[in-house]
Amino acid sequence: MHDWLLETWYGDSGRGRWLVPLEWLFAAASGLRRALYRRGWLPRYRAARPVVIVGNLTAGGAGKTPLVAWIARRLTERGLRVGVALRGYRGSGGARRIAPGESAASAGDEAVMLARTLQLPVAIGARRADAVRLLEPDCDVVLCDDGLQHYALRRDLEVAVVDGARGLGNGRLLPAGPLRERAARLDSVAAVVVNGEGFAWPGALRMRLEPLAVVSLDGRERRTLGDFAGRPVIAAAAIGHPDRFFAMLRAAGLQLEEHALPDHAAIPSRVLGGRRGRPVLMTAKDAVKCTGDGWLDAWVVEVEARVQEPGATELVNRIATLAAARPQGTVTRD
Repeated sequence: MHDWLLETWYGDSGRGRWLVPLEWLFAAASGLRRALYRRGWLPRYRAARPVVIVGNLTAGGAGKTPLVAWIARRLTERGLRVGVALRGYRGSGGARRIAPGESAASAGDEAVMLARTLQLPVAIGARRADAVRLLEPDCDVVLCDDGLQHYALRRDLEVAVVDGARGLGNGRLLPAGPLRERAARLDSVAAVVVNGEGFAWPGALRMRLEPLAVVSLDGRERRTLGDFAGRPVIAAAAIGHPDRFFAMLRAAGLQLEEHALPDHAAIPSRVLGGRRGRPVLMTAKDAVKCTGDGWLDAWVVEVEARVQEPGATELVNRIATLAAARPQGTVTRD
């Protein structure tokens, strides 16, 4: 079903036309929900500190998390205390902050990865407002990974990320297409960031992911991606768009056996590399799920976002200004 939907949303197939009536129902329900929040008929939480949403219009990954990490690092360099809030993936219980050593199985792969790599406060919650509330006491600004459509949380600034290769697909709303909201929603955000080449939007910033290092799963050894050039490797990815990861490895001259898995899936034992004399390369998001014995020759490809200038600095300046302008205050509902 997953593959069929992707082909319907991003391919040329007309097989999904029977889903159009369901698209109309989705459009009506989501439009009504947004209107109720806008008119104040449903309560919205306003945090004491600025909240910046980094989200997307499409179902699935577009590159939000690398951009969140990039913004967090730039703000931290300016001396600001940054927290990250996100829903978590299949996390149990209410909102909570990620504890040191917490597993991806209990908190979600993205939350654990961000907590480990950024060394900043990270909170999860099905209601993102509850996660934001936990971060307010000791943060100057809260970045919300995803949540563009979570209108129960007021936001000070919105950034929308679009996958350059996939764009907005066939332009239809769920389930006939990948969109959660109409494309015109991009006109209302502070910045549109396109991850990679392809999709174009007026005034959009370009972002690319660059490999920094290839680190052994146990963290004891660091190499460059070029060290694997010309070698047959196993590449595994359970992210929103695995082909983006594979393309980066192929561009570096690696010979791949590709294993594309659904977003957030665990890497199965059948892709273990040491048994066949080939290393396994994976994303940092996947690496936090790989625990225990058996990973004899597994490596994590660390990447960092690069955002187009001068727009990148302007975006960070705008967020820093928000943090400086709002004094620590009392949380209110409105």
